[in-house]
Amino acid sequence: MANLAALLDPLLDDLREEAESLDGLVSDLGAEDWQRPTPAPGWTVAHQIAHLTWTDEAAHLAVTQPERFAAEVLQPLATAYAQGRQPVDEAAATRATAPPAELLRHWRAGRTTLADALRHHGEREGGRIPWFGPSMSPASMATARLMETWAHGQDVYDALGVVRKPTARLRHVAHLGVRTRDFAYAVNDLAPPDEEFRVELDAPDGGGVWAWGPEDAPQRVRGPALDFCLLVTQRRHRADLALVAEGPDADRWLDLAQAFAGPPGEGRRQGQFA
Repeated sequence: MANLAALLDPLLDDLREEAESLDGLVSDLGAEDWQRPTPAPGWTVAHQIAHLTWTDEAAHLAVTQPERFAAEVLQPLATAYAQGRQPVDEAAATRATAPPAELLRHWRAGRTTLADALRHHGEREGGRIPWFGPSMSPASMATARLMETWAHGQDVYDALGVVRKPTARLRHVAHLGVRTRDFAYAVNDLAPPDEEFRVELDAPDGGGVWAWGPEDAPQRVRGPALDFCLLVTQRRHRADLALVAEGPDADRWLDLAQAFAGPPGEGRRQGQFA
């Protein structure tokens, strides 16, 4: 358990810092800015924070009461999707009607409670946690929450016209983007390649190169870490990013990549942020 704590504690610190960074952006917004549209169709700034709150609460339930999570979250969502509804959008829309101060209060409480539950879960047993996609370890869940906080935060930054400085926390997002390669193929009803890819990303602020996969792999992806993270969270169109694929399989992957659970998203239009 000591090794798990050594891995989990820094992740939870980075998750907290990522959320606090976004919190600092929205905490002083006026009411009109909370209703500003974001690049996600139909979603305002309030929708983005409401969604993060809902997902943190769902994750807390998955960590602490997996049977209730299956019965009260997974099953109703599956039923709603089968009926042609969009339950995640519905949940965000419902919660987005709350006053901004109430939204912030619930988001702050939920993310703190989730972090405590993840830490306790890791210390207690470190078992798998059910989720919308594959089950996760506590560390993977923390990474996924950081990825989603960063991704939805990007929508808020874009809505407000604020340029966000990339940080070393992007390594977690990039790592998840690499690890979810086969999942991205699966949700597109495709068989993933047998061979690993080599991914080499330029870290922010001259922080060297982050690399995954065999050095001699013929299928390769390289470019800025920020661009890769924007791609795998589908916050930018591939054509607007400085990513280079070597090999047909790597090239195909960049058209499919997604680091988030659920069905493939529509992403963003080419040139949308030019």
